[in-house]
This record gives sequence, structure tokens and C-alpha cells, in this order.
Amino acid sequence: MEDTQESPAIVGFLAGVQRRFQHYVDKTTVWVKLRWATLAILLVLYGARVFLVQGFYIVTYGLGIYMLNLLIGFLSPAVDPETEEEAELPTRENTEFRPFTRKLPEFKFWFSATRAVLISIVMTFFRAFDLPVFWPILLAYFIILVVLTMKDRVRHMMKHKYVPFSLGKQTYGECAKVDVPGGAKGGKDDK
Repeated sequence: MEDTQESPAIVGFLAGVQRRFQHYVDKTTVWVKLRWATLAILLVLYGARVFLVQGFYIVTYGLGIYMLNLLIGFLSPAVDPETEEEAELPTRENTEFRPFTRKLPEFKFWFSATRAVLISIVMTFFRAFDLPVFWPILLAYFIILVVLTMKDRVRHMMKHKYVPFSLGKQTYGECAKVDVPGGAKGGKDDK
């Protein structure tokens, strides 16, 4: 009987912890550069740990494959134009503009990558995950996999004429500035 009464308390406690965690994760959405800098630091720490221990190459290979899979999802459109006939990307000026929507949004990409790196760091503290492998073969296979996958992604981008990156709002510099003759004087900027 006590197990059924304690179970809702434990579930309620875990739900509260999950809600609190989600609250703090949601607060990080506006700190894009800081989030990615944190991921880069975690990757450097992981690399240093693997280098100092001289092992865990299979964990590193698994992390690399997982991050490559995340990158492919990040670079891919949410609706693939090859499989959906009405979902073609706009290629002419007279077609309606639709922004590029990703299969994997940036925040989910960052969150999944950070979680994977943290799990990999924890795995390096357990010798059970340090399997003996010849790491140059894993590295060569990983490089071949990255090259072939990225070649396929770039070919897909060129075929359907989309770029999955935006470099911010387009500005036109000096040619867009207009001098208004007899403009209002005495504003707070005039001194």
C-alpha cells in the first residue's frame, strides 16, 4: 500500500524537477553565442580528457557520428522537396517567399549536442567503455563518411537552390541613405 501512496509523491517531485530544469533551459534560448561557446568548451574538455587518458576512441567515434547526424538534420529542410511534390522551395521571383525551415531547429541541435558531449564525458570515467580499437581506421572511416555525406547535402542544396544559413538582415550601406532637405533641426541628436 505504501508504494502506491509514495509513487505519486515521487512522480510529483520528478515533474517539479523536470519543470525547473526546463525553465532554466528555456531561459538560455536568447543566449545563442554563449550556448555555442559553452558547447565548444565542453568539446575541448572532452578532447583533452580523451587525449590525456589515451583511450575511449569508440566513444569519440560514436559522438562524432551522432553530431554528424545532428548536423545533417540541421542542414536539411523540414519538408524534403524530392519527396513532397507541393513542398517545392521557391526558385523564381514570382513565387511566394517562404523562409527556410529546418528539420532540426538550432536550439534542439545545440541541446542534443550538449547532452551528447556531457554523456560522453561521463562515459570516459568508466573503463567499461574503453574498448580496444585501432583508432586510425575509425578516423579514416569517419572522415570518408563526413566527406560523402556533406557532398550529398551540398548537391541537394544546389539542386533545390536553397541555402540553410542566413547571415542576418541584408543592408545596403550608403546607397540606401536619403538626405531630407530642410529636415527638422533641434532634435536630441543635433548638438
